[in-house]
Amino acid sequence: MNPKPRSEKVGKKVNKAWLHDHINDPYVKLASREGYRARAAYKLKEIDETLGLIRPGQLVVDLGSTPGAWSQYVRRKMSPGGAAAGALDGTIIALDILPMEPIEGVTFLQGDFREAEMLERLAQAMDGRLADVVVSDMAPNLSGITSADAARIAHLVELAIDFARHHMKPEGALVAKLFHGGGYAELTQLFKSNFRVVKPLKPKASRDKSSETFMVGIGLKNPDTN
Repeated sequence: MNPKPRSEKVGKKVNKAWLHDHINDPYVKLASREGYRARAAYKLKEIDETLGLIRPGQLVVDLGSTPGAWSQYVRRKMSPGGAAAGALDGTIIALDILPMEPIEGVTFLQGDFREAEMLERLAQAMDGRLADVVVSDMAPNLSGITSADAARIAHLVELAIDFARHHMKPEGALVAKLFHGGGYAELTQLFKSNFRVVKPLKPKASRDKSSETFMVGIGLKNPDTN
């Protein structure tokens, strides 16, 4: 019998360790108990509770929304009593290139927001309004090649900032995912050149081993919005 290649053994070990950590993760258990689709809901919750960004009556756009945990959190924040269904005071528009299971009260648009057809659908959904808050949990598939991954991450952050410049109120706020490493300093500078207030945050729900962090920009400098 041929022994399994070392890389395959290592891969299985890593997967097993990840699964063990995931199953025992307190935020995974909490998400399951509270009906959130992913533990990511608690990242946005902590950011929001720290800065007070999301309030009833707002228009919030969720970029890279699938599976929907951030939209679920926003929906509860805009609902009397924090309910997951029923009355909703506000508008939530979620966008992703991947499909997403429906969330009551959330308008989901599947497609690439860089394309004209998708932007037209978005304009109809926004009905002449500008977003109060734009949240982006967009992240690329990482290859492990530092320079290539840094470029992919930077591209998504640039897209989120550009989206906010064109579709968000001048006094609005953008929450975007970043990763420490190559290009982080440049992306921080990009935020500072586009927003009056910039705050980096690493929520407790972000795993310690992860280089993931979040940047919040509040108040556009020289907004492009009409």
